[in-house]
Amino acid sequence: MPNWVILHYTAMNSAAEAIERLCDPVHQVSAHYVISESGAVTQLVSDDMRAWHAGQSYWQGCRDMNSASIGIELCNRGDHPFPAPQIRALITLLSGVCTRNGIPPNSVIGHSDIALARKADPGARFDWRALAQMGFGIWVDAVAQSGVDAAVFDANLGRIGYDPDAPLETRLRAFRLHFRPAGAGPLGAVDCAVAKALADKFQLT
Repeated sequence: MPNWVILHYTAMNSAAEAIERLCDPVHQVSAHYVISESGAVTQLVSDDMRAWHAGQSYWQGCRDMNSASIGIELCNRGDHPFPAPQIRALITLLSGVCTRNGIPPNSVIGHSDIALARKADPGARFDWRALAQMGFGIWVDAVAQSGVDAAVFDANLGRIGYDPDAPLETRLRAFRLHFRPAGAGPLGAVDCAVAKALADKFQLT
């Protein structure tokens, strides 16, 4: 049974183009679902079958995410907002997928979370905060209470689920892409506060 849902963007101009590529065995890539910009959902792989959407990846101790997750491709090039009809279709799809497969709603993450330094999707234009407000994924708005402690921050990233073998800079970049899109520059106190709050939440779920 899958334990997570992984969100991607297609980085292509149309859903039809993406579906054609995902169905072509030459490319050795596939996904369970594709959602067009208009909100049309196409299922390509059954929920109970392995799809080749994650690639080399890691999350919360699992190094074979293809066998432990459901991949959803959102038609988007990564450089523009995700349309409202597409997000509404995503919420409906997530509700069904998570219910059918017993996946906790907080176990919805991005390709960038599990394939550090290799993938950036669903990208900086995806609104993770809004998704969490609609019941999927996790989000926190934490205020810095103390200074910067890189060792504690690094440990908290491990508690959240990030690959412990990746360099701290790589983990920080992936963490910010999902949980602190406004973050930039060296590790800061707000990064540390958000990471601790998230780690505490993930530990409780």
